[in-house]
Amino acid sequence: MDNKINEAINYYSYQKESLIKYINENNNLKVEEIIEKAEELSILEYKITALEVALEN
Repeated sequence: MDNKINEAINYYSYQKESLIKYINENNNLKVEEIIEKAEELSILEYKITALEVALEN
């Protein structure tokens, strides 16, 4: 079970880093796009945190 949790953490961490890179590399994002990407980033952070807690327990 720990292996699957680690895989999920790695997947979501990769998604998070890709999203951060996308935001930082684009200078012409509209406000709506920034808000949308920030919401996606927040969701990924919650998922990663939940998985890390599950891994500890």
